[in-house]
Amino acid sequence: MGRKRVLDEDKPKKGPGRKTKKQPAPALKGLLGDGPKKLSHKQKQRQRKREEKQALKASVGAKRKAPAASNSRPTKKPKLLFDSDGDDDENLRSSDSEEEQMQDEYSEDDVLSDMDGEVAEKPPSMKKAKKKDKAANGAVAKKTKKQGKAGAKSKKAEVESESEEEEEEEDDDVEESDDDDDDDSDEEMDVEKASKKLIKKQKEDETLAQQELMLNIKSQEKFVLPSGQEVEKEAELPPDLAILDNRISHIRYVLAEFSERREDGRSRKEYMDQLCRDLCARFNYNEFLMERLIRLFPTEIMDFLEANEYPRPVTIRTNTLKTRRRDLGPMLIDRGVNVEPMARWSGVGLTVFDTKVPLGATPEYLAGHYMLQGGASFLPVMALAPQERERVLDMCAAPGGKSSYIAALMKNTGLLWSNDANRERCKAIVSNLHRLGVINSLVTNYDGRAMKKVFHSFDRVLLDAPCSGTGVISKDEAVKMNKDEKDILRCSHLQKELLLSAIDCCNANSKTGGYIVYSTCSIMVEENEWVVDYAIKKRNVKLVPCGLDFGKEGFVNFEQHRFHPSLRLSRRFYPHTHNLDGFFVAKLYKWSNKIPGEEDKKDKTEENGEDAAKAGDSEGKGKKSAKGDSSKTKTPESEKNTTPLKGKQKAAGKDSGTDTPSSQSKNKKKKGTPDKKQFQSGKAGDGKMKKAGFLAKKGFQNKKKGKK
Repeated sequence: MGRKRVLDEDKPKKGPGRKTKKQPAPALKGLLGDGPKKLSHKQKQRQRKREEKQALKASVGAKRKAPAASNSRPTKKPKLLFDSDGDDDENLRSSDSEEEQMQDEYSEDDVLSDMDGEVAEKPPSMKKAKKKDKAANGAVAKKTKKQGKAGAKSKKAEVESESEEEEEEEDDDVEESDDDDDDDSDEEMDVEKASKKLIKKQKEDETLAQQELMLNIKSQEKFVLPSGQEVEKEAELPPDLAILDNRISHIRYVLAEFSERREDGRSRKEYMDQLCRDLCARFNYNEFLMERLIRLFPTEIMDFLEANEYPRPVTIRTNTLKTRRRDLGPMLIDRGVNVEPMARWSGVGLTVFDTKVPLGATPEYLAGHYMLQGGASFLPVMALAPQERERVLDMCAAPGGKSSYIAALMKNTGLLWSNDANRERCKAIVSNLHRLGVINSLVTNYDGRAMKKVFHSFDRVLLDAPCSGTGVISKDEAVKMNKDEKDILRCSHLQKELLLSAIDCCNANSKTGGYIVYSTCSIMVEENEWVVDYAIKKRNVKLVPCGLDFGKEGFVNFEQHRFHPSLRLSRRFYPHTHNLDGFFVAKLYKWSNKIPGEEDKKDKTEENGEDAAKAGDSEGKGKKSAKGDSSKTKTPESEKNTTPLKGKQKAAGKDSGTDTPSSQSKNKKKKGTPDKKQFQSGKAGDGKMKKAGFLAKKGFQNKKKGKK
């Protein structure tokens, strides 16, 4: 750099050789703030708009303050020329009285001057001042009257101006919001502003329309039920969904406050019958099942029916014997499966939202890393909570989802006994347990009711009993029309027998167990609370908490039924509240192996046996004494005639009742063990064995006759 340039010197001229001259000192105009920054065209427009708005706001504020001040404060009145110290109102009010006082004062002066003999006339200036004051007071009074009349007129104008100002302010707010948007980003197009205003107007129109609709509904006349002829006509025609939905909503509205909204002369039963018919036509249920559902869900019936129209989310269970959920999730996502953790209450479940590949054919499925299983079927196993090195029975195990979950919780230790009454479904249990790597299991095919005769010393027992399937209507829509009262009562009877057998298989003296879990995929009271209440009365068991944090409590009182109070500890799950299949779970604890009432039966049978033995001894003694008497009275002729009989005489001897030695030996054979041929032919059963033995004996006799 060269020397510092002197500011007084002139700038070097442009042209050749300019760079050789001394350069000026650097000038940083932006940082030093030498002058105002130049604004662009758009910035100038925005600044102009802001200034106009500020001026408009200031004018509006001044207009607001002016009427407020006029309403709150009294109207200002001009001061009188002669009154400098007093108040305005008092001067105005006392103008006439002061004039009189002035006149009185002057009269008194005149009187005094007359008394003293010194008569003095008033100066002309004083007279002129009085006239001026009177004129001024009159003018002020006229002005105040005019102002009073004008004030009344101005108040009306002010009210109208205020409403106009409010509308202007609303428009200003809209403009301000638009201008704020302009400040934050570049100026919007006119089309965008118009679209925003249209959207706002549409929202206002929608709210107004909804309010009008509600007013119309409230102002409508009472709902009238259809007559019998109309119902018959509708039955012949295909159902009109719009009419059905409208009528269902009206009937539910009437039933909410029946006494006020009902039609005169109509009973509640007529409304309920019509509602049941409409729901059956709308959702394709039979009348029996719909009536039961309405009793179960009097206020939530529409939610339940609509939830059954859509399937529950697809869920899979991670097999913790081979992998973990945090490892399985990314692997499936790489395969094109959109999965997320199922819920907080499950640490192994995954919910599948979308998939590009079949879930039953992925390499992970074939390797046994997961099992396709509904979320509701996790709950019974979680309630059972099996421990390591225990003996656990799954009485109705097919297709093996719950059994494999139990084995995973037991970490392949102890004994897992998987049983099912259907032989074909046992194949599915075997294949799934092999695929998932379960090695502590035993698969059998027994009737669950006879399971206690096979083995009855389990620590824990799981009974997922066969049921009507009213909780899984979304999977099997045939339940809507197929189930009736007989089916439900038949299932209930079978469930009672299975639950008693499961309780008998459990060992009350187990150190870690003694628990039985009963579950169904039904929501009927006859298959759930009724069955558990029956088991509590027939066995030494009690209900304990299931260990599940969610779910609705079981029924204690339902219509005419009254159940044990501890049934509140059971849990119910519904599709419309928990987004799971309809399920029931109850956990029982067995505190004694004794069966109530069986000891009394044993005592009675022992007493009856002793009485029968005593009676038999007395009869035997009597027979012996009778035989001895008859042998003494025998003649020698009868002894000579006791030779063995042959042929037809033997049969005659049998009919006559005389026992020969040969017939006695044959009778002993009949009462004793059967012959070889009888035993071989008696494999088919007791009745067949007797028949076959008789035929074999007859053939053996015929052979003997032929040889002879």
